[in-house]
Amino acid sequence: MVHDKEHSTRENDTSKSIFGWVGRLVLTAVILGITSFFTPGFSINGLWSYLLAAIVISVIDYLVESFMGVDASPFGKGIKGFVIAAVILYLAQFLVPNMSVSIWGAILAALVIGIVDAVMPGRAM
Repeated sequence: MVHDKEHSTRENDTSKSIFGWVGRLVLTAVILGITSFFTPGFSINGLWSYLLAAIVISVIDYLVESFMGVDASPFGKGIKGFVIAAVILYLAQFLVPNMSVSIWGAILAALVIGIVDAVMPGRAM
């Protein structure tokens, strides 16, 4: 009986984490859309490019956080997190079709994402 309860709790945790991940992915795509609208030098064209950019940025963010132990959110660790977020955004353009980012666009986009991330619930990057 106890084993069944543990098993069902584990299944609920897994399903919550999957829905949470999908929710964060959609939130990241929305934030990227807002950012590309307001930021010169940062553009993404097409719905699939937004979703792919959200996946690529999430994966790069996860890798940076895992290997370097640095929170790569724009305001996560002060100036270091801000610079890492700008670098991640700049590098993502080489993996995502229909995405172009200048160096200034990446810096401005990291600033816009940091502001939007502070206002919206959840963590985007």
